[in-house]
Amino acid sequence: MEKGFVFLDEVLPGIRWDAKYATWDNFTGKPVDGYEVNRIVGTNALAAALLAAQEQAAVLGYGLLLWDGYRPQRAVDRFLQWSEEPEDGRTKSKHYPNINRSEMIQKGYVATQSSHSRGSAIDLTLYRADTNALVPMGGDFDLMDVISHHGAKGIIDAETKNRRLLRSIMESSGFNSYDCEWWHYTLKNEPYPSTFFDFPISLDSERFLSKIVKW
Repeated sequence: MEKGFVFLDEVLPGIRWDAKYATWDNFTGKPVDGYEVNRIVGTNALAAALLAAQEQAAVLGYGLLLWDGYRPQRAVDRFLQWSEEPEDGRTKSKHYPNINRSEMIQKGYVATQSSHSRGSAIDLTLYRADTNALVPMGGDFDLMDVISHHGAKGIIDAETKNRRLLRSIMESSGFNSYDCEWWHYTLKNEPYPSTFFDFPISLDSERFLSKIVKW
């Protein structure tokens, strides 16, 4: 583990996560390079801000479900390579039904250098604390479509309100939103604003020697 980074589940009590790029349930259709375990990593600064968001959500009766945090540059490189491969249709209907995979960069859904690789971006949603049910947001994670944009037409009022609630929680906790993806937030004051890391997400020996982070 790079110095200044942490497994988020170790410092955020009760946090839920599902690291999609470590699974077969993502737009590439298989685990992505650099995601060796189903865990989510972020900077210490990201974790501190997420704790504030988690506490704010809890007061309102919600919890946070994390889908992605730190993303190795090798994973971004794999996304770019995948976008140039022939279409096989396996994930198109779920993740990019109205565009070609070759358009993902142009449309703003995949970047050649991602804020995730700086360690201070997070993809997440809300769930109800009383039922554990995910809050309806009018579209799934990594749906590369205009319906995923903030302010999108074609979703019901309740879903619009839920997106606004998540955005309010995150922005008041120190994050900026991203217009094209309702689930994506980046820390306003990033500790590594110009560095794109490439260490893999794995259970290496340094993890067991790390100190407990305190704020």
